Amino acid sequence: MDHLAVAERFVAARYPRADVAIVAGSTARGERTPTSDIDLLLIGGELFEAEDQTSEASTHEFEGEVFEVFAYTPAGFDEWAERGVAQHRPVTVHMLVEGTVIRDDGRMPSLRLHWQRVLDAGPALSAHESAFRRYVITDVLDDLRDARDPLEQHVEASILFERTAELMLLGEGRWIATGKWLPRRLRNLSSERAERLIVPLLDRDYATFAARVEDELVRAGGRVQSGFVR
Repeated sequence: MDHLAVAERFVAARYPRADVAIVAGSTARGERTPTSDIDLLLIGGELFEAEDQTSEASTHEFEGEVFEVFAYTPAGFDEWAERGVAQHRPVTVHMLVEGTVIRDDGRMPSLRLHWQRVLDAGPALSAHESAFRRYVITDVLDDLRDARDPLEQHVEASILFERTAELMLLGEGRWIATGKWLPRRLRNLSSERAERLIVPLLDRDYATFAARVEDELVRAGGRVQSGFVR
């Protein structure tokens, strides 16, 4: 099936006033799985009936495919893109820059140039945010070491992996992510550092995992606890 052609027909049928349409995600990368949906970014000044509406996230079924649609006015896109950058997780920006364009009114070259520069600059981690993130990791790390219930250990270790991976990425000027993309980005940063965390975590060797987290905590500036003001 030509999924790009299906996406073009979907846009024509459901969002005919879209000025820009971009297929993103696994469909754009050519990495679809049996359960893959089609991620679609839309931008247009007249996408919505309500004058004050600037964005919409919705799910649709069309020709047997599921579409995850992220639709914005130009101002709405800028707002959500800047919010994602501030949170160090610019999902819509990645969609814009890395996706496959199926409709363009001529603005895409300048849009991509601007946001590519933002992505290339990377996230800015302030000293206070670094301290706060290390404070959270310190707290969860101590909870993991104190835990004896297997379920509590599993939950604490999972939280700790996410928080530590984020700190590792941000400390190297890399964007963070959620779900499957977090370990992927961590491995892209450093397969060696990633596996030092991942192997004991998957083996449920929580003592070793905690020690490896401590190593990354020291690398990022050390434990934060007494005297920290949130």
